[in-house]
Amino acid sequence: MDGGHVIWQLRHLHARFPTPSDVRALAAVLTRQLASRELYRVFFYHGAPYLSEKIHRRPLDGKPLRVGRYGVADLHQRLLAGLEQSLDFAVRLGDTVYRGWRLGGRAMHRLRSEPGYRVSGSDFIPDFVQKGVDMRIGLDLAALALKRLVDTVVVVTGDADMVPAMRFARREGLRAGVCALGVEVRSELRAHTDFVLDGNNSAARPDGATPPERARE
Repeated sequence: MDGGHVIWQLRHLHARFPTPSDVRALAAVLTRQLASRELYRVFFYHGAPYLSEKIHRRPLDGKPLRVGRYGVADLHQRLLAGLEQSLDFAVRLGDTVYRGWRLGGRAMHRLRSEPGYRVSGSDFIPDFVQKGVDMRIGLDLAALALKRLVDTVVVVTGDADMVPAMRFARREGLRAGVCALGVEVRSELRAHTDFVLDGNNSAARPDGATPPERARE
């Protein structure tokens, strides 16, 4: 599971920050769609919460803030801790890097809808980016394929950067599925998967149905 994608989609679905139970429920939904196969493990990939105590000054008003304590850092930490204690789950952490400040979603919406809206310091939020998450997903997919630990993998993501890892897994003989969880699977990613699962408790294409023509690999 691409943690950033899963958290974003579940947050939109439930109108709140997801809990470990929400993520476990998603894993159960996907596992039921592969009823003929035994679950090996659920891997959850995410950036480690940015909890630095360093103070940064916000644009325009210069207000000093500890961005490591800004917003939902503690919620991310509790989610990851809960998943680490969940049976058949493994949490893989990359890094989270602070890149400065950016306008928040509400401010962007008001700029588009309210001509003359004046931006203030409170409209800015810290800008974070995850590093090393895609690499960890790719390495684990390669290890699962080369060691023949499984015969089927399902990647929960909306990121087309997963194409090389999915292509490698299929070349090594694994069946590779994808779940984009509420958004359309990108065509370049779908071309390198054998089946698509639906995170809303029903298969987008029933397992065992004729898959689309395999892309050249």
